Amino acid sequence: MPNPAFSSPTPNAAKIAVADLDGVLRGKYVSAEKYAQILEKGFGFCNVIFGWDMTDLCYDNAQVSGWHTGYPDALAWPDTSTQRAIPWESQLPLVLADFSKDESGAASVCPRSLLKRVVGKAAEMGYEAYFGAEYEWFSFRETPASVHEKGFQQLTPLSPGMFGYSMLRSSQHASYTDALLQQLPAFGIPLEGLHTETGTGVYEAAIAHSGALEAADRAVLFKQGVKEIAHRQGLLASFMAKWDSGMPGCSGHLHQSLKHTGTEQPVFAGPGRPNGFSRAFEHYLAGQMALLPILLPLLAPTVNSYKRLVEGSWAPVNMSWGIDNRTVALRAIPGAQPRVEVRLGGADANPYLAIAACLAAGLYGIENQLELEQPPVSGDAYQIKGLPALPRNLGDATARLKAAPLAGEWLGEAFISHFVRTREWEWAQYSQAVTNWELKRYFEII
Repeated sequence: MPNPAFSSPTPNAAKIAVADLDGVLRGKYVSAEKYAQILEKGFGFCNVIFGWDMTDLCYDNAQVSGWHTGYPDALAWPDTSTQRAIPWESQLPLVLADFSKDESGAASVCPRSLLKRVVGKAAEMGYEAYFGAEYEWFSFRETPASVHEKGFQQLTPLSPGMFGYSMLRSSQHASYTDALLQQLPAFGIPLEGLHTETGTGVYEAAIAHSGALEAADRAVLFKQGVKEIAHRQGLLASFMAKWDSGMPGCSGHLHQSLKHTGTEQPVFAGPGRPNGFSRAFEHYLAGQMALLPILLPLLAPTVNSYKRLVEGSWAPVNMSWGIDNRTVALRAIPGAQPRVEVRLGGADANPYLAIAACLAAGLYGIENQLELEQPPVSGDAYQIKGLPALPRNLGDATARLKAAPLAGEWLGEAFISHFVRTREWEWAQYSQAVTNWELKRYFEII
């Protein structure tokens, strides 16, 4: 069913967009005539979007896309259920596309196509998966030009001071707050809540839950929408996981639940059982406990992601679970419709890959009836000894993913092989860089 936020004016152009491996939307404007053809027949899109990094540097280690392929077009197909009008761009139509129908190899590495396959696996098992994303981001009184001129240092935040849940700050910036509250829902992204978070100029938004694929669509468009709305307010929004060592990080928490297909019956509810959790819920948690440490690069995909995963940062440092506990990796939330909040991911994660990883891990636990080997953490998980530690950097996390056959079994060998190569590339770029920290520490004294 087409998105109800989509209206059908007759402008002379439209937008089409696809998500690359880093969750960056790549797209173009097309004429109204071309748009009509695309909706009917799909369109060719250069496969380089899976062969370069977020700065448009081409990988030298990729197989699916690279100079050796000549960078041909791959078949992208629009999903008309994602059609919507862009409120801040004269109601211009926009549609998301993926490469599920492509036969050249792009389908195997396309993030949206991957999530569709995992959702299909859930359907085969008799489940419908529901997700809701929460995002934190920093807003600055800057422009793209000014942050480059300043070398990304001494940036001016939207507001000074630590003002979590501040009624004052959100009211003081009412124009920005109102634009987010009005324009995002009009863009087909319903919000359940919006508030300031701890940090200078930080906001957090909770997106209303929906089916897994739609939740990922909403999430990727939410990040794009916030950036565009902020720009029109004279601001710059950043979803970087940890932009400043003295500031909190930006999370991308994922709330998730299952229902039996075709019913409203929650799979995770277990009346009469401890905490009201079903056996299936415990298996789902156990699967995530087992598999998410292996799939961590899908939730923490950048070098910077791991700067957020430190003690006392409202982000986990070990693989743990607890009941309504915000110091653990998996927060089990009881109630009439229980859910689990995965707190591993940062705001920098690709929503399609993060949701695919979480769902695949949970389904793995249900299919294999895994048992929870660890009791729920009560109190501060940072202080409990013996909990399984998470990888401390992208290099270690990628090596662990590369060595795990289970990852390929659940997400596809072709995808894992390609994704691992992209993270190895990312780690190599970082390893070769000379940072400001090194200059300050070694330049004169050593």
